[in-house]
Amino acid sequence: MATTDRTDGTQAGRKDKTMSMKAAVAAFVHDGDTVCLEGFTHLIPTAAGHEIIRQGRRDLTVVRMTADIVVDQMIAAGCVTRLVSSFVGNSSAGSLGELRRRVESADPEPLAFEEYSHYGMICRYLAGSQRLPFYPLRSYGGSDLPSVNSDLRKVTSPYPGPDGEPEQIYVVPPVNPDVTIIHAQRADRSGNTQMWGLTGIQAEAVYAARKAVVVVEEIVDDEVIRSDPNRTLVPAHAVDAVVCCPRGAHPSFAQGYYDRDNAFYRAWSHISKDPRRLQDWLDEWVHGTADHAEYVDKLGEEFWAGLAVGEALSEPVNYGRRL
Repeated sequence: MATTDRTDGTQAGRKDKTMSMKAAVAAFVHDGDTVCLEGFTHLIPTAAGHEIIRQGRRDLTVVRMTADIVVDQMIAAGCVTRLVSSFVGNSSAGSLGELRRRVESADPEPLAFEEYSHYGMICRYLAGSQRLPFYPLRSYGGSDLPSVNSDLRKVTSPYPGPDGEPEQIYVVPPVNPDVTIIHAQRADRSGNTQMWGLTGIQAEAVYAARKAVVVVEEIVDDEVIRSDPNRTLVPAHAVDAVVCCPRGAHPSFAQGYYDRDNAFYRAWSHISKDPRRLQDWLDEWVHGTADHAEYVDKLGEEFWAGLAVGEALSEPVNYGRRL
């Protein structure tokens, strides 16, 4: 049975959803939106964040389980007024200067921050993707997070506990972004998206959203996707746009395509510590480039050669069937 696209009912497998990054951001990211950017250390949608900055989006709520450099950049660019996250930091390499200034000193203006645990964020995505009113979890017992986040609440279980009495348990609300943007290794033109290596909560984040944009290193033929179907984490019927943007996860990495730019992570702590230096970086590398392809060219092929990776091929799988 053919799957159907959730927006117009056409057969998803026959619809070409490819768009440029500029067109996808213009179509699906609007001032005041709740925007989810997911990718756990790996496959971070940095290029999408940069295009949001270029287009001058304002008053965004950004949902990202591990808020890191791209979020710091979007905050510094004036795009973000609220952050929903379970971790903020420069991925073992230091701090996020702009985020710290906003949260600690309201400098140059405050940033609303909703804090959850990692698993709390996962549960929010699970509730959102399943259209549930909340999701239960035990891990806030004994935590002080409920004292700083009033959305961490308790409900009475409808079932008796081990002692025969109803149990009080913490719950978190669903998150349903206006748009989720993820980065992946490859997809076909209709949006069947494959990724491998270190993955996170991308599929649930896509299903939780009203719209979804998938950014990929390359667009491949349908036959490539069909040859390895179990690697498809996000199916076409959940995707509204596919953007081909090679090297679009930099400075994070894309398994099998390029390595993590550890030098940039180390440098970012010094860049973001100085507000003027941070704005100069944005002016040169984001506002000063027309798109991500120009950003990539500006870094130069010698730079990219330093992030090149060798082959570590997966063993083929036989999906044999009766003839």
